[in-house]
Amino acid sequence: MPIPSRWFRRKTAAVLAAFAAVLALAGGTGMALADSTTDDGRAAAPASAAALATTGASSGTAPALPCSGIASLDLAADVPGVPFEISSATELAAGSNTLGNWAACYVKGVIAPQIHFELRLPLSGWQSNYLQVGCGGLCGNVNTGSAPASSGCVPLTTGAFAVASSDEGHSQGGGLFSTDPTLRADFGYKSDHQLAQAAKAVIKKYYGQAAAHSYFDGCSQGGHQALTEAQRYPDDFDGIVAGAPANNFTALNTFSHAWTAQSVFLDGGPATLTVADLAPLHEAVLKGCSATDGIITDPLGCTWDPATLTCRPGQTSTPAAFCLTADQVTTLHRIYSGPTDRHGKLLYPGYQLRGSELNWAGVIVPATATGVSGDINFVRETLRYQIFDSPQPTLTYRDIEFTEAYYNKVVRPNEGMYDATDPDLKAFKAGGGKLILWHGLGDQHIPAVGTMAYYKAVQKTTGGTAATASFARLFLLPGVAHCGGGQGPGDFDALTAVVDWVTKGDAPASLTTTSTDGSGKVTATRPVYPFPYVAENTTGGPANEAGSYTPVRSAAEAGLTLNWLGSFRSGYETVGNWVNGKWVVTRGKA
Repeated sequence: MPIPSRWFRRKTAAVLAAFAAVLALAGGTGMALADSTTDDGRAAAPASAAALATTGASSGTAPALPCSGIASLDLAADVPGVPFEISSATELAAGSNTLGNWAACYVKGVIAPQIHFELRLPLSGWQSNYLQVGCGGLCGNVNTGSAPASSGCVPLTTGAFAVASSDEGHSQGGGLFSTDPTLRADFGYKSDHQLAQAAKAVIKKYYGQAAAHSYFDGCSQGGHQALTEAQRYPDDFDGIVAGAPANNFTALNTFSHAWTAQSVFLDGGPATLTVADLAPLHEAVLKGCSATDGIITDPLGCTWDPATLTCRPGQTSTPAAFCLTADQVTTLHRIYSGPTDRHGKLLYPGYQLRGSELNWAGVIVPATATGVSGDINFVRETLRYQIFDSPQPTLTYRDIEFTEAYYNKVVRPNEGMYDATDPDLKAFKAGGGKLILWHGLGDQHIPAVGTMAYYKAVQKTTGGTAATASFARLFLLPGVAHCGGGQGPGDFDALTAVVDWVTKGDAPASLTTTSTDGSGKVTATRPVYPFPYVAENTTGGPANEAGSYTPVRSAAEAGLTLNWLGSFRSGYETVGNWVNGKWVVTRGKA
């Protein structure tokens, strides 16, 4: 990051003063945590982000055995109930490590029956920390080469973390794996818990001591994994970063995606919107929502009606005089309203927010005139292979019925296996866990409204705003698309924030997001504040400097209510296991 401008520094005091009220409301930053020790009683290395950034590689814990020795380890007895084997362990040169400039012992292994995982163990500089990274889509591959929401996280680039990830039990990106009950459970909730156990066992053997702190970082399906861990296995991780979580998995990949697909392809006809429509539509929305800097700060509070752009009789839309046909107005009304039954009840707790239009290309709107949307593909995989007892290879998005009866047919039998919507995080909180939720308000895949609704349910279950803010905070990024990109500043470092929260008790009062150009130069900075506060330019300063903004409570976010067929509750979870040769599913948390 470049040194802030003089104007930026002058405004810092004003921003901090303005946010004092937010801190008071949120319950402050908490007390500093006691020093950690390892399992053998030795003091753990400093683990706060500042300490990790300054201690240097030489001060880390050195391996207790050579990298090549890991492949011959027999750790079956170390992790009862998690049979796994190491398939290879080779040294990865620092110059080949995409996480940072540090050499690693690159471990590959398999957890039964076929959860493939990888683990990068720093050869030097390890600071007793473990980081587990989630995946995206329906997973199907292993990625230990990057971590979301960690832009500028110095400890990650210097080898302070041992890093692991898995393919969630299958090696292809489609939904075919779900025809097997074991693989369905591995994807739904088991694989991350088992990986955490296996990876920690390898780490302890390799370094001669256990990891002092454990963290999880994921976005999209990775956000789903993160919340599954917080809800079902609250002792696995000390700090969790959950971005754009697909935690309401079943309804998202059926009703939400099918609704936008049926809205764009009205009555099964050609797409009512094309990629060429999105830019002029977006400009009209910005104007209708009074966005002066090209980004809608609080899109939940904007109710711009697309009918105001209806073409006059005989008018043809042009780039200079953009207007909407009656079918296009219908499409947009549906997209902005979300999937509802004939009584107006949502079948998924969310909908596209105004201002996300430029991000719809290829997902909601087909990329080409003759193509299909990404939403159609998501629905196809889920509908055909993931939610019924046997494959239904002929079903398409057009077979989804937006009724309470069909909702009960699709969601009720599957939510216990796939969903992570339990708002009761009291066990995670009691164990000292800290959670940072984040979501781009321009998300074209997973509507941010659903994450807001879930967080409000957590607040209600936990005991209110302050009680929740003491361990869990939600940050919403204006203009940012799914897991990054879009029109707003979308690069930020939540990983450092959660490390400092865990190790020092420093709850994040704000996160600074940035935009960069092709050369890596920072072109804009903007703060984001804990829900339900938004960053508004109340100072009159430059729109591209974070110091121009102060926190303002969003009435729309604070007052969000949804008329939804479902509910955020406990007790819906199921677990599945083989018992005497039969797959048995029972109720209750894993």
